Amino acid sequence: MRADEFLARVRDRGEYHSQEEAEQVTEAVLWVLASRIVPEEATDLAEQLPAPLDDALRLERGRPEPFDREEFLRRVAEQTGARPRTAEWDTGAVLSTVAETVSAGQVGHLLDQLPPDWADLFGRTEDRTVREGGTHDRR
Repeated sequence: MRADEFLARVRDRGEYHSQEEAEQVTEAVLWVLASRIVPEEATDLAEQLPAPLDDALRLERGRPEPFDREEFLRRVAEQTGARPRTAEWDTGAVLSTVAETVSAGQVGHLLDQLPPDWADLFGRTEDRTVREGGTHDRR
């Protein structure tokens, strides 16, 4: 998928006024996400996203920070100048588009690093049924 197609989907989902607004929100969400996941996972995700959107994931950040959903949304709100509830809407618009764009395996890897209450931001629900081997089944 090309960057303009990705941003058009984010724009439609987020009901933004312009492609530029969709791009700003996308960059903010991806930038904060990159600070929450391990660098290798950020790189893997970046490889599946169109340029220049992948740039927000490629910044050197060191070790991931183990913050919760509320803190994630606060940081997105800080980046975008929005309120936390608006940041939740923005995050859902971006991450559900990410989930449609990248491989299912990549989405699974991301969700494995995040608390279960983040699944809905990717347009997924958390299935608490434990599969063989002791891992959670995420759909």
